[in-house]
Amino acid sequence: MYITIIAFNKFHGSKPLVLEGLVKLVKEPDNKYDAEAIACEMRYFGKIGYLANSTQTVIKGCMSAGRVLDKIDDGYFAKIKFVTDHAAIAKILTPDEFIKEIENQESDIHYLCEDPSGVDLEKIEKNFIK
Repeated sequence: MYITIIAFNKFHGSKPLVLEGLVKLVKEPDNKYDAEAIACEMRYFGKIGYLANSTQTVIKGCMSAGRVLDKIDDGYFAKIKFVTDHAAIAKILTPDEFIKEIENQESDIHYLCEDPSGVDLEKIEKNFIK
């Protein structure tokens, strides 16, 4: 699953967005602008933007926040694959990729995830769109 990250200019600009950088996806059900909002956080920077959720901001071939919302647990992860001045495309980690990140002691996942073992890998595997 690929997603579009937007609205990062008002936070830190595109500076923290590096290829293969790890992004934590955090659902914001109480967001006053979008009940399907999913924030994106990175190590050292905190919140860096949001998943795109409209036909005008979602890059073709990517899923909107609304489509991703029920497919992931709160606090799941994605890796940045492409970066422009206005958006970034990230790939949501598969369960196997998530496990590899946990096994890598150098991974930012250990700084972004309070309890990696608490993520429901079966739910992600079941809902993961290949």
